[in-house]
Amino acid sequence: MMLRIGDTAPDFEAPDQERRLHRLSDERGKWVVLYFYPKDETAGCTAEACSFRDAAEDYRGRATVWGVSADTVESHRAFAEHHRLPFPLLSDPDRHIHGLYGAGSLLHKRVTFLINPEGEIAQIYDNVVPKGHAQEILQDVAVEG
Repeated sequence: MMLRIGDTAPDFEAPDQERRLHRLSDERGKWVVLYFYPKDETAGCTAEACSFRDAAEDYRGRATVWGVSADTVESHRAFAEHHRLPFPLLSDPDRHIHGLYGAGSLLHKRVTFLINPEGEIAQIYDNVVPKGHAQEILQDVAVEG
């Protein structure tokens, strides 16, 4: 499935590193940053996650941030604790959410979707450069919001 700007973001439910379930439809009325990354504790993924961590105060009250990878809940817990990540990392081991968003099924792909308060795709960031990515999205939330 190839999503486009303006499409309704597919709903899903997934557990985070604390085994809490998150459902996209529960975030209606808020901006959501849904970023897909290949693997916990790899260099690029750590840089990307830490850029969101470092911008957490800027995101507070503006947008919900969720990271998604095929890693297990346990792997996410260790990654989040190691890097003091203050946002949910959603576990998608069967790659169902990846499939809904066209974020790769066999190949690991780094892509981010900015979802507006109406539940529509507002921006798609493909071929993400991990460092500074969080700031790039903040600028778009300010423009869009």
